[in-house]
Amino acid sequence: MKVAALFSGGKDSSYAVFCARLYGWDVTHLVTVFSESPESYMYHVPAIGLTRLAAEAIGIPLVEVATPPEPEVELLPLRDALAGLGIDGIVSGALASEYQRRRLDQICQDIGIKSFAPLWHKNPRDLLGEMVDEGFEIMIAGCSAEGLDERWLGRVLDQKALAELDRLHDRYGIHVAGEGGEYESMVLNGPHMKRRIRVEYEKEWRVHSGKIVINKAWLE
Repeated sequence: MKVAALFSGGKDSSYAVFCARLYGWDVTHLVTVFSESPESYMYHVPAIGLTRLAAEAIGIPLVEVATPPEPEVELLPLRDALAGLGIDGIVSGALASEYQRRRLDQICQDIGIKSFAPLWHKNPRDLLGEMVDEGFEIMIAGCSAEGLDERWLGRVLDQKALAELDRLHDRYGIHVAGEGGEYESMVLNGPHMKRRIRVEYEKEWRVHSGKIVINKAWLE
């Protein structure tokens, strides 16, 4: 089966690529959407530019799609791009967002391909543990939730960090996988990659939220 993977460079889309390959599917393209809206509910925004390096590290061609900020039209460029790839379906890292999955399913229905979400409704804590155990190097690229302060920016998730996320979930109710927008991530290395991404960055923090700003990025 030939599939394209919606790819942000974050943990969920990266793990979905990993899972698709485990299933024996031919991931022919990675598809990154560059949204003009910094508050997009549909598309990942922080550190999205690193997908070019990530695609090179993985060894799969990257298709870049620019989309306008208006929700009612932001799906159209993605639909048109997917329609021209000659694929049987798409793979996404959707975990719990009905909003995202319904819209992706509709795109696929419109152009006659399948939609696959290998992470859908998995236990988020178990899923994060799997990622860390499999060797995914997941860095926090942005955060916006009570309990996640500036010290989390640039932090790489390990078992200690996961235990802290558990405590923050118990205290503040945050989603441990960041599904509610509590944090964004980027994957610097993993079993799906042939080379590791190295980054130099600065932290940008404003009152209760922040992100990392990449100054330099390269492949080892």
